[in-house]
Formats: sequence, structure tokens, C-alpha cells
Amino acid sequence: MTLPRSALAAIFLSAALVAPVAAQEREMLGWGRLLTNDAIGDGEDRWRTGSLVVSWVRGPAWDGALPGQPGAILEFRLRAETIAPADLITPAARDRRYVGALTLGVHTHFETRGIESSLGLDAVIVGPQNGISDLHGDLHDLLGLATPTVFGTQIGNDVLPTVTAEFGRTFALGADARLRPFVEMQAGAETLLRIGGDVTFGSFGGDALMIRDTTTGQRYRGTGISGADGFSLTMGADFAEVYDSEFFLAGDPITPSDTRARARMGVHWQGGQNEVFYGLTWLSEEFEEQPEGQVLGAVNLRLRF
Repeated sequence: MTLPRSALAAIFLSAALVAPVAAQEREMLGWGRLLTNDAIGDGEDRWRTGSLVVSWVRGPAWDGALPGQPGAILEFRLRAETIAPADLITPAARDRRYVGALTLGVHTHFETRGIESSLGLDAVIVGPQNGISDLHGDLHDLLGLATPTVFGTQIGNDVLPTVTAEFGRTFALGADARLRPFVEMQAGAETLLRIGGDVTFGSFGGDALMIRDTTTGQRYRGTGISGADGFSLTMGADFAEVYDSEFFLAGDPITPSDTRARARMGVHWQGGQNEVFYGLTWLSEEFEEQPEGQVLGAVNLRLRF
């Protein structure tokens, strides 16, 4: 039996994450989350329709700068996502299948010679086994909506080991603006190579550990330091070459796209211990028969009363 390349990479990455600092004590450095949904974007209920990610960050300390070695800071990630055809009741013959994906992962963030790096290993659990489609159906029942019929043909039960690496560098653009080009590589649930960049006007994330959302590319903070009070504007875009996706089946009458593009912007406000983030992301078509792209909204609230 030959292990797939993603599984072999996962084994080596697991060792790399744990070995360097196995003896160090860690504390809770912060936690982050981001909710995305097309209901707060283009108002539709289709394709990359929604997700919720929560990250817990642990490490020896956080002083506003990334450590110089992998494994010192670990981010434990829990993510749930629904991907769906445009019509949940009577889907078109040439639309994508329903996917419910539950992701459990660990990522490490560090900096070497000015390169901000992130390495991660995730288990992407798909199919009815993860309970996402059941929860989706219960929500429709609660809201008095028609019961979806697409769950029976969803992507089947599987666990997809996925490795992700991102490398970027931040450049100052004056006193209160930053540019961060990056490259990202992913193998497993989806295998792709992505290149892009983000620009921030304002203090948001300047002294924080920033984490990138898988679907939208929006960045959310994972540590307790966020910057000065006031408003910040974020913008970004990237382009990906897609080599494989387990979210499409070979026998389906649709053709996955070889490339994907994203463009995003967001507004962040902070006042004391309260902060609000809202962003919009345009996603290009992910399969040839998809008639148009879509716009997802993203929101993050931290309010203390």
C-alpha cells in the first residue's frame, strides 16, 4: 500500500510542528474567529455559501512579533463549511454537489529572515459523518424552509489530510499603511498554488498574529494585541492555479476550473476592548458551468459590556 503524497507530507509536518519545542510550556495567547456567509454578501444561498472558523493560539509568550522557529506558537483550528448547488431543492443537472466539511487542524506561525511563515496540518472530514448536513436540514426546519433534497448525493464520507504553507513579507507604506505579498501552497482536500497580496491602512493587526481564512482569504487576528483605536481598511487579491479538488467527483457532468481568483476588502473598527470587522470577498467561478462568481460577507465581533 502506497501512502498518498498529502499523507506523507502530513506525517513529516506533524513531527516538525511538535519536535522543536516539545519541552516548552505554553499558555493561551488569544483566540480568533470569522464567520462568512453569502447571505451577508450577495444575498444568495449557493456554492461557497457559509463557514465558521475558530482558532485558539498557544505559546510561551506573545510580544507582538513572530518567533524565529516553527512549533513555538501553535494555532489549533476548528472550521465548518457548507458548499452547495445554487438550488437546494431542485438542483440543475450541471451544478456542483453538496459538501459539508468539518476541519480540525494545528498550524504554527514563525518568521525567518523577515519571511512570515505558516505551516499547517488539517484533517478535513467530509460526508454525512460530520453531521453538517443534518444541522443544515434542522435549521431549514426551524425556519420553516423547504427541506433540501441534495444531502443524499453529497460528497461521501472521507477524511482528507491537508497540508498548507504560506510565506509572506510585510512592507511599510508610510506611517500607517502596510503591504504584504504572499504565496500559499496547499495539498490534500484541494491542491493549489496561490500568489497574492494584502494592503492595510490603519493599525489593525499591526502587532497581532494574523490568520488567513481558507475560503475568502480575509485575515483575522489570533492574539490579544490588535492596534490603536479607530478605523482600518483592508484590501487584498490573489490568483490560484488549481491542480486537484476532492470536492468534485470525476464522473460528474461538470468541469472544475484550473484557476481561481479572489478580491476582498474589509473595514475594522476598534474602541477600547470592543472591535467590529466586516468584509466582502468576490470569488471567481470554481467550475466551468458556474454561470458567475459570487460575493461572500465576513464578520467578526468582539464586544464587551
